[in-house]
Amino acid sequence: MTRSPRGRWSWLRGGVGVLVIAILGSMLIRAVLLQAFYIPSGSMEPTLHGCPGCFGDRVLVNKLTGRLGGVQRGDVVVFHDPGGWLGHGFSTSAPHARVNNTLVSDILAFTGLAPSNSQSDLVKRVIGVGGDTVEGRGGNVYVNGVRLVEPYIFPGDSPTALAFKVIVPVDNLWVMGDHRSDSDDSRYQRQQPGKGFVPVKDVVGRAFVIIWPLGRIDTLNRPATFDQLGVGTKP
Repeated sequence: MTRSPRGRWSWLRGGVGVLVIAILGSMLIRAVLLQAFYIPSGSMEPTLHGCPGCFGDRVLVNKLTGRLGGVQRGDVVVFHDPGGWLGHGFSTSAPHARVNNTLVSDILAFTGLAPSNSQSDLVKRVIGVGGDTVEGRGGNVYVNGVRLVEPYIFPGDSPTALAFKVIVPVDNLWVMGDHRSDSDDSRYQRQQPGKGFVPVKDVVGRAFVIIWPLGRIDTLNRPATFDQLGVGTKP
């Protein structure tokens, strides 16, 4: 039994309606809750793969973390370039989607169905929050005088080859890559207007899970080393 023209149009309108609702729903989720990002560089190795020749990780970011001010030490965060970080040196750190600049890819990224196409965002680990004193001394990193034990850094790297000491301003973050010898992070941005600090308002959100490739699916938990410091902003 064939459908009448009216029945076919009704079925088509229903299908289009479902598609529009699905797209609007994914746009709402992307705008408020979650967003996918692609890791194209090695600055967060071995936690996040982006090394030359490997299949870069895709991560899912909880955007409410940034909006509600819930960023804590040890979190892996995606943030907007505070100004002058990108192209400053080392390999690029922007977690953008390495896709052709086509209408389809732009639409998929806009709706949240593909990783973000932005080249103005970065991904690093939060080492210090507002009020913290962060210091690089003797090849180690100290937060409020406590030496961090950092099992997540790249094998063979020292926690820091650069000596520094900073006090993180309120509502700002001090961030570093896990691949310390290949990360153009807060340590190397102190001559920029923001002096290496990342305003909390520039945080897109916390990366909490690797979603692709399949063999790399895993959660991104906060390292236990930060438990000794407490969480959140220094009292």
